[in-house]
Amino acid sequence: MSVNKWIGIGTVVRDVELKKMNNGKSLVNIAIACNSKYKNSQGEMQDSVEYVNVVFFDKLAEIVAQYVKKGNPIFVEGKLKTDKYIDKAGVEKYSTKIVAQNMQLLTAQREKNDEVAKFDKLADIPDDNIPF
Repeated sequence: MSVNKWIGIGTVVRDVELKKMNNGKSLVNIAIACNSKYKNSQGEMQDSVEYVNVVFFDKLAEIVAQYVKKGNPIFVEGKLKTDKYIDKAGVEKYSTKIVAQNMQLLTAQREKNDEVAKFDKLADIPDDNIPF
């Protein structure tokens, strides 16, 4: 038995473009930047970015095209797929991407958290300044 499952959160790095395939199905390709931190050999914190290509099909592609924008944080769940192709120089190459099965736009959650932060600041006001 095996499992082909990828789960990640990243930031959309380019504009979303909906395409129609010859069979009439919808397709969207995006790339997301997934950031992480690690300690180098000197013990200093370093930032690392991994760019991940993601493809969406059918109804999910149409939803992504309608709501997702460059710069949005997004949660993606899907499976890995590697394609083999020949480049212009005749060299065999490989391209790995995520075929999305689920996604969640995280922008609304960020806005909600910003609203909570505003109310948290109100908690810092001394009680004697409240007029009721």
